[in-house]
Amino acid sequence: MASHSPLRFKNRLFYALLAAGGLVVLMGAYAVHLMEDQGHIITGMNNQIVWGVPHVFAIFMIVAASGVLNVASIGSVFGKTIYKVRAPLAGLLSIALLSGGLTVLMLDLGRPERVIVAATHYNITSVFAWNVLLYTGMFSLVVIYLWTMMERRMNPWSKPAGLAVFAWRFILTTGTGLIFAFLTARQAYGSALLPPMFIVLSFAWGLAVFHVVQTVIYAWNEKTLDPAILQRKKNLLGVFVIGSLYMVATYHMTNLYFAHQTGFERFILLDGGVYPGLFWWGYIVFGNLLPLLLIYVPGLGKTRCVMAASLLAILGGFALLYVFIIGGQAYPLNIFPGYQASSSFGDGQIAAYQPSRYEFMLGFGGLAIAFIITTVSVRVLNFMPQDKPYIAD
Repeated sequence: MASHSPLRFKNRLFYALLAAGGLVVLMGAYAVHLMEDQGHIITGMNNQIVWGVPHVFAIFMIVAASGVLNVASIGSVFGKTIYKVRAPLAGLLSIALLSGGLTVLMLDLGRPERVIVAATHYNITSVFAWNVLLYTGMFSLVVIYLWTMMERRMNPWSKPAGLAVFAWRFILTTGTGLIFAFLTARQAYGSALLPPMFIVLSFAWGLAVFHVVQTVIYAWNEKTLDPAILQRKKNLLGVFVIGSLYMVATYHMTNLYFAHQTGFERFILLDGGVYPGLFWWGYIVFGNLLPLLLIYVPGLGKTRCVMAASLLAILGGFALLYVFIIGGQAYPLNIFPGYQASSSFGDGQIAAYQPSRYEFMLGFGGLAIAFIITTVSVRVLNFMPQDKPYIAD
């Protein structure tokens, strides 16, 4: 009887976690209902800041959904064994994150029932219309990829499917970056550096999410990751964090080079209120420097340190997107260089934004959708990485 008590406890915990995730989803649905019934006036968004906290959640999940597939690509495309056994879990996480992110994105924009219009009437000159095809293509390709890996008779098609996913995820993340790069109506955006920056950011955020989920799965099954595999994956995370930090620094250095962008950079980096604090402390210090210390300082780099570094990298990602998306909208567009513009509409003024609880409820609802998809799938199907004795390849 006693031998079954741990299993019974796990079963109860599983259903408790599932119920908690469902409750968060219901909270998000309630927030959507209120926003549809009373309008977006109940949020902190306004005529200048039309993308709020829900967009921060949505963009993070969409970018991470692409980046987490890097684990699968290293295995299927480049033949690295330790990553190949993790490819099914990476594919599952991609579908879960994309589902949660797109749900938040669709519900936050208002009139979600009109999504059928976007799906049936395409404006080929709009990058938003391109992304409808990119998201649909990603879902389809990842499902096919999972099929080729988990159905033995389809295994010969696994590498071609992996190559297709490898190419498509680059296109998808490029499309996400182009949403901002082609948006010239905001001073922060309109830079050709944004698509490659989002690609590199996706590597770091996706691998960080994968580390967190994998660590939880191993702990749940009372298994430990081979130290050699942990060392290799930890070093890869460090490289991706350094790469993302470099791209963000390059983006801001490029802006500082142009005279018409110095005002915006001063706003974001020095005197913009909450935005400089989130950028320097949230993203640079806690989202990059501290994770790098946990990864590379001798004597650290154990499972708990890598877990902490991954969580900090994820939180740093949210901080960066808050500064980039909301701070970029808060700063006024310089329509007439050399002149001051003012009107009763608020032209030339820094926009105020205070996120409401309804926005956070919707954002966390999207995360809960990804959590439920992952939790149920891992329990029902065999997504647990099956490691053989590690031999360097």
